[in-house]
Amino acid sequence: MQPVAGPADEVRKAVEENPVIVIGRRGCCMCHVAYRLLLGIGVNPAVHEVGEAEEGDVVGRLREMTVSGDEVDRGAPSEIQFPAVFVGGRLFGGLDKVMTCHISGELEPVLRKAGALWL
Repeated sequence: MQPVAGPADEVRKAVEENPVIVIGRRGCCMCHVAYRLLLGIGVNPAVHEVGEAEEGDVVGRLREMTVSGDEVDRGAPSEIQFPAVFVGGRLFGGLDKVMTCHISGELEPVLRKAGALWL
């Protein structure tokens, strides 16, 4: 008998399988804004909505994913905030970072490198 995967394991698998994924609270309007901004650029991001009951487990798993061994991922924000955008399996940041990088022109090269944009 195989163990049943919980919400935190589902999020880990989704991050690993998708070049871009937006993770946010269920019904969060900022998650929708991040999704629409990425969609407007030409990326088709996956979206994973988290319920209140599973939020603590999911945040804990996301925090574990940003740490490899004893070293913290240097590019990752220190705090997990929803919506959390993962690009290429790594935490990119929240909506504020996505918007800032989009305005400055830094977002598209990152998305191309992750294989989320082709043109």
